[in-house]
Amino acid sequence: MRLDKFLKVSRLIKRRTLAKEVADKGRIEINGIVAKASSIVKVGDELKIKFGTKEVTVKVESLKETAKKEEANSLYSVVKEERVPAE
Repeated sequence: MRLDKFLKVSRLIKRRTLAKEVADKGRIEINGIVAKASSIVKVGDELKIKFGTKEVTVKVESLKETAKKEEANSLYSVVKEERVPAE
């Protein structure tokens, strides 16, 4: 599954266009490698996402084409969440 689609379906980022913008700015890594919006995400991958002063690391648990709001957070598990100084 494409990175931008996974971020939208899992509701880590609300809109796919916003997920694409964040990825294109180099703020998302898959297994330590800077990812593009079109990068492929697989079960077991670790995503590191930088939101302003917050950095969240999540592990992909499952992939679905669509997910209801209640089941969206079951697609990933949070490994680490930390504050980082503003750049």
